[in-house]
Amino acid sequence: MSRPTTELAHLFRQLKAPAAAAALPKLADRARSEEWTYEQFAAALLKTETDSRDSHGGQARIKAARFPARKTLEEFDFAFQSSLRRDTVLHLGQLDFLHGKENIVLLGPPGTGKTHLSIALGIRACLAGHRVLFKTATEWVALLADAQRQSRLDRELDRLQRIPLLIVDEVGYIPFDPEAANLMFMLVSRRYERASLIVTSNKPFSGWGEIFGDDVTAAAMIDRLVHHAEILGLKGDSYRLKDRDLARPPAAPHA
Repeated sequence: MSRPTTELAHLFRQLKAPAAAAALPKLADRARSEEWTYEQFAAALLKTETDSRDSHGGQARIKAARFPARKTLEEFDFAFQSSLRRDTVLHLGQLDFLHGKENIVLLGPPGTGKTHLSIALGIRACLAGHRVLFKTATEWVALLADAQRQSRLDRELDRLQRIPLLIVDEVGYIPFDPEAANLMFMLVSRRYERASLIVTSNKPFSGWGEIFGDDVTAAAMIDRLVHHAEILGLKGDSYRLKDRDLARPPAAPHA
């Protein structure tokens, strides 16, 4: 390594730009062989560092989102879940809904891929530089109820509003009592046209009165949620069981 290159590597370490420092020798050789301008060389080095920082930042945001698993859109089996249009889902993966502060609602029976899609879209958002937070509906209610007991509910709702995407999974698996229904309504209402939600539910909208305790509360919730939203209905058998032969009885244990 030449002296100027050594000095540059030292300066990059001082600037805490390790990716640029590591890429410097090869990029310098390529720049000389291809007769790059100074501007081209500087741009290539800086892009190497920014790409690396974006990647590390994305991984940190994924960890902070507290997803229960790692799922991607590329892993989703559209052939099995034929009730969804691939182009619709891939368009959502471009994250225009986040820029428009719109919601996504995924409705369908258990195991049809709702959580997979919500996680995959959330990971896309993290990698694109957006903060995301994932919880089940009961976990969101528990978080807000705790904040309410400590007289800081408004502050907590304001904090959550600053997160571009919240994912509320499994609405409907456990009916809400009146207090829980009110807390969930407050969460949805506070974000109305200000930030995005992804909501999954095993119940159609016609069954949300049972979830929220009465039809009036359910109607108000649905109105806030779907005013600017993409609604996807998933049908069919359990996506989680697609590789299992359910017709085959379990093998008898060996004696």
